[in-house]
Amino acid sequence: MADEIEDAAWYRENRVRLTAAYLSGDNPRAQSGHSGDQDHWTQARSLIADGVDRDGAFLDIGCANGFLLECLVGWVAAKGHRIEPFGLDFSPELVELAQKRLPQWTDRLFLGNAIDWDPPRRYDFVRTGLEYVPQKRQAELIQRILEHVLIPGGRLIIGTFNEAKAQVGDPSSDHSTEHLIKSWGFKISGRLERPHFRDPNVVYRVVWIDSRL
Repeated sequence: MADEIEDAAWYRENRVRLTAAYLSGDNPRAQSGHSGDQDHWTQARSLIADGVDRDGAFLDIGCANGFLLECLVGWVAAKGHRIEPFGLDFSPELVELAQKRLPQWTDRLFLGNAIDWDPPRRYDFVRTGLEYVPQKRQAELIQRILEHVLIPGGRLIIGTFNEAKAQVGDPSSDHSTEHLIKSWGFKISGRLERPHFRDPNVVYRVVWIDSRL
């Protein structure tokens, strides 16, 4: 019971904080939690599209105003694939904003918390961040998506996230997001990184896990 109360407070505080921050933005990027310009946004986020290797339904967890989904459709198409976009967010205000921005996708933009959301269907691709749940529940989030949200043989893409540019043999790499995920018993199927837009010591990264058929 104490854990449930603690988790409920964590979600409530983060929902209030993120909703206020995103809604204060004056452009679609800011309303998706990004402070840079369009070039910076593309550099930081478009590598998610490189994790899409075929056509399929794509669910963005933490979709906010839907701008990332909107961009991913174009980025993936430029690589020769087609995705059906779907989004999930735990903020009613952000889901409402996404539905107003993208009325053609109204019935594809869902309100819910990924840790216990019951999806109306399963998806070929799911993108999430680990920061959407308390740290102690991050492994559980991955397991739930693999078991209940992805199709068999689907792909869970985690990121993007910013990390220090580790050198070969650098012990700091043991603290990477990939190392953490592996420590929970999950097998990383692929990874991508690209230089940070401004900081040469930081890279943008994504990793993915392919669910079993």
